Amino acid sequence: MYTNARSTGNKQEELGAIMQEESYGIVAIIEMWWDNLHNWSAAMGGYRFSRTDRQGRRGGGVALYVRESLDSIELEVSGDKIECLWTRIRGKASKADILMGVCNRPPNQDDEGDELFHKQLVDVSKSPALVLVGDFNLPDICWELNTAEKRQSWSV
Repeated sequence: MYTNARSTGNKQEELGAIMQEESYGIVAIIEMWWDNLHNWSAAMGGYRFSRTDRQGRRGGGVALYVRESLDSIELEVSGDKIECLWTRIRGKASKADILMGVCNRPPNQDDEGDELFHKQLVDVSKSPALVLVGDFNLPDICWELNTAEKRQSWSV
């Protein structure tokens, strides 16, 4: 399940009901806008929860719910300027592990932030199976022609 919290507001009960009804294994939330001012608990029964809040300014942040029945471990990755969470989900039997990443790139991220994100992606992506979701805020990419006007979009 992929959702943008700004479009749904702070509807914890609705999110929890949808997650339980649909029995999702993994739920990624982009631009969650959560901070210490929200008193409600983000934990939901049957899921491990992790989040990274935007530092130093309003908005942003990412969160990830992983069903407890999945053998997973959150990866510790340095980079305070980068809004990313990385989780390794162990494959069953002879299946390969899956690396799950959820990221949010602010639209005004500078070159240093882009370089840090790229380095982080290279560091964690040694897994043969990578699932990466997020909002990369690169509106000038033309996927049909595989072109981009702005330099920030070239390395994605």
